[in-house]
Amino acid sequence: MKPIICRYCGKPIEKRDQLVTASHWLRVRPYHYVCFEEVEKESSTIYNSWTPLNGPAGNITAAIMAMLAVWLLLTGTWGVAGSLIGLLASYRVLLRLTAFLLFERKVPR
Repeated sequence: MKPIICRYCGKPIEKRDQLVTASHWLRVRPYHYVCFEEVEKESSTIYNSWTPLNGPAGNITAAIMAMLAVWLLLTGTWGVAGSLIGLLASYRVLLRLTAFLLFERKVPR
């Protein structure tokens, strides 16, 4: 299996503890924990920032968004507006699943 390569330093990520998957709009990228801190320092505005997807904060956010999306999409709450909000909430869940399937699964614990 091909190793996951850090987008900042170009070295392979050997353990899952070192991996941070981050998103910026539709892009999901793997970084070392230390390299991600450097990327965060380089981002100067909110529009240029990368959001971490894994870790406790990313998992809790994805779980809350999944519950919100399911609730709004499967019930008639707020009508069409509720369905649109449910679709927007599912975006974060899809990013988290993408990060897990593309990167986290392939890195040993």
